[in-house]
Amino acid sequence: MKIQRLLIALTLVNLALLIFTFAQIRPAVAEGVPPVLRARALEIVDERGRVRASLSVLPASKHGETYPETVLLRLITERGRPSVKIGASEQAAGVSLAGPTNTKDTYVILEAKGTASSLRLRNEEGREQIVKP
Repeated sequence: MKIQRLLIALTLVNLALLIFTFAQIRPAVAEGVPPVLRARALEIVDERGRVRASLSVLPASKHGETYPETVLLRLITERGRPSVKIGASEQAAGVSLAGPTNTKDTYVILEAKGTASSLRLRNEEGREQIVKP
């Protein structure tokens, strides 16, 4: 008899805890949008995990020529070729558009460096035209 009363008491306690738990459940709601996303780099990948776009800050470096710290946006084809690049630094800014993956020398470069600007056009046959103001 004592065991039966104990089991009934435990059942009632469990039922009360269950009701209390369900009473506390609220729908999941976003708390708000953070005002800023901070990171050193950002990559967007496709369904296979391949990087298709990246935004990064490249540190200053020296590879024969000195390169300043640069912010670089790359848009990358499904075969891994960075076809669109947009870069900016204190010394220069530019946009580069490259031809399809099976080309090597087809591109367009629009650049503003120091006080000069230029547009360079090149096709796969090696013909190149540079436009300067």
